[in-house]
Amino acid sequence: MSKPLLRNSPNMAFSGQAAHVPVLLNEVIEMLEIREDGVYIDATVGLGGHSSAILGRLGSHGALIGIDRDEEALTYAANKLGTDKVYLRQGRFSEIGEVLQDLRIERADGVLFDLGVSMLQLKKHERGFSFMSDARLDMRMDSSQKLSAWNVVNRYLEKDLQRVLQEFGEEPLFRKIAKRIVISRKSGPINTCAELADIVLQAYGGRGKTHPATRTFQAIRIEVNRELDELRNGLTSALGVLKAGGRLCVISYHSLEDRIVKNLLRDWGKEGLIKVLTKKPMTPGREEVLRNSASRSAKLRGGEKL
Repeated sequence: MSKPLLRNSPNMAFSGQAAHVPVLLNEVIEMLEIREDGVYIDATVGLGGHSSAILGRLGSHGALIGIDRDEEALTYAANKLGTDKVYLRQGRFSEIGEVLQDLRIERADGVLFDLGVSMLQLKKHERGFSFMSDARLDMRMDSSQKLSAWNVVNRYLEKDLQRVLQEFGEEPLFRKIAKRIVISRKSGPINTCAELADIVLQAYGGRGKTHPATRTFQAIRIEVNRELDELRNGLTSALGVLKAGGRLCVISYHSLEDRIVKNLLRDWGKEGLIKVLTKKPMTPGREEVLRNSASRSAKLRGGEKL
């Protein structure tokens, strides 16, 4: 069940605030075709970058609904967006329908998903998302859930670790890394992000252009938060709450996410449920990538409900 968030909470400190830049912002705003009196859902409100731009185009009868699993992000968004046109809820993608029902809103004019890990989660090393952190392994987007990265790394069987690394990280050394994890934890638990990163580094025998632990950390994060299942369920929920003519926009950052979005939009297009707006995904231009390196792998796809 989604949980309401009280607005006007005390301001929170986050060193990455000034650096936060929403990805493909102009393209998202154009694709959403925002109406002044419309209802728009930011299913990944995060630090409120996209939401702020949407809000700036709404009139007095418009509404913005921001959803996020991360209560800390919602607290920040509440202070950034604080207005009577904004409704913030803690919840999962799959709970979009429940959120609208709680607010007694029947349909939305647009839904945005900006997938992946947020800058807040990466920059706050104590959240245990980053292989550059010496913090305890965590990676929970919702810190109230029980399963954490520590549990996956220290409790999963070797065959299950292999599955996670291969399926969610597309990691070519999935067997070798899983074996090294299991051997290492026999002498004591693997507690920190740095310890896990070092195990992966040893499996690779050195660093390349990209840190070898990138795919391993992605895989474990996806497992902990059930991200791909939530994405499928969330997109289906979003289609269900959209009005005829409403727009669905999704920004993905790796092939697993993009494949799900692409295939669902394609299937819904064939079934006559939507008009696909992007035969090919929209990607950031060179200037945006230079301004914001985090945008380099972003792909935006969209559809209009029929």
